Amino acid sequence: MKKILMFIIPILAVCTVLLCAAAQNNQFQKETQGGIMDKKILTAYFSWGGNTKSIAEKIQSSAGGDIFRIETLVPYPADYNETAYGVAKEQHDKDIKPELKANIDVSKYDVIFVGTPAWWYTMAPAVKTFLTENNFEGKIIVPFITHGGGGQYSIAKEMGELAKGSKVLKSFAVYEDGGADAQAKIDEWLKEIK
Repeated sequence: MKKILMFIIPILAVCTVLLCAAAQNNQFQKETQGGIMDKKILTAYFSWGGNTKSIAEKIQSSAGGDIFRIETLVPYPADYNETAYGVAKEQHDKDIKPELKANIDVSKYDVIFVGTPAWWYTMAPAVKTFLTENNFEGKIIVPFITHGGGGQYSIAKEMGELAKGSKVLKSFAVYEDGGADAQAKIDEWLKEIK
């Protein structure tokens, strides 16, 4: 009997650890059921330096759905100063919306997370193009913004104005790539807006 117990106890311990880990992995999904996570989700983002891409991938990892990178037909320069100068000129003329390399049919999605870096107090021009070239009537827009210290400005409000007929939920703003606890911050935000 002792030999059987010595064999069964380690197996039970391993099973308990595995069950706890599985329960923890599913915790986020259980806490967000009944909200936007039950709908068809798209995470669309523009990223020049990689920060917004990193946040977009973390959002998509937790929220599920599809992911789409918004890219300009003519890429921005790799040099930061050249890009900053060029974007400053684009932002000065609010009607400039660069042509996109590709677009995505948003009609099959209910919830669209839209990500942008904060450039010159507003969203990247490519995101303006994305929002004006698609029909967001009846969609839920969830803005997320990366910045270098300036904050999110009024980007979420501007997104709502461009994505006519949409409902805009609470935005998420983070410095650069959010640091080591970025995923935890994102998951907390997603629970809040569920």
